Amino acid sequence: MEVILNRNSQHKISELELIKRVIEGEKELYEILLRRNNQKLYRVIRTYIKDPMEIEDIMQNSYLKAYQKLHQFKHGSTYSTWLIRIGINESLARLKEKGKIFQISNNSQFNESNTILEMPDNNQANPETKIIHKESKQLLEDTIDSLEVKYKAVYILKEVEEMSIKEISECLGISVSNTKVRLHRAKHMLKEKLYELSGNTPIFEFGFSRCDRVTENVMKLLS
Repeated sequence: MEVILNRNSQHKISELELIKRVIEGEKELYEILLRRNNQKLYRVIRTYIKDPMEIEDIMQNSYLKAYQKLHQFKHGSTYSTWLIRIGINESLARLKEKGKIFQISNNSQFNESNTILEMPDNNQANPETKIIHKESKQLLEDTIDSLEVKYKAVYILKEVEEMSIKEISECLGISVSNTKVRLHRAKHMLKEKLYELSGNTPIFEFGFSRCDRVTENVMKLLS
């Protein structure tokens, strides 16, 4: 039976059913899991790696590893939490190859410079609106980028991706109490005006052509 992967049908299949059907052989349905998680995975990896092409490479590796180990997925957590953990491990491995050390848990360290984000695709808008939107996003992103990565990671997952404290602690491999402390410190270090902007401004976007490129590359490799 032919499967039509349009944007409306993506939201009609539950995560549990998707995973079950992919494991049973409907490989084409894996595309839905990719499109549901591209934005979130991009933002998480962007916390650790700054090069746009390298981020996409890590995303693809993460999806391929997740697919290969999909039968090992335990439904005690969400697929996105499990995927993010894979993405973080891939990012840390890449940093290790470069001789950089990073703090993700209580037992490791990190030393990484701040990064400037190259803005991905923008929605169509009139020139004035686009300028205002871009400037406000850039100001917010630069401020978040000034945080230490251990605080930035927690902030992005909680305030941008709206994950729960428990999910974040699972992703980062730290305790719930430590997660709360890092989030509190992250908020404290951000200026109040910029912190308020984060509630209404979409940041670290990964959409349109970039989303399609990663999705298509992964699905080709699985063919």
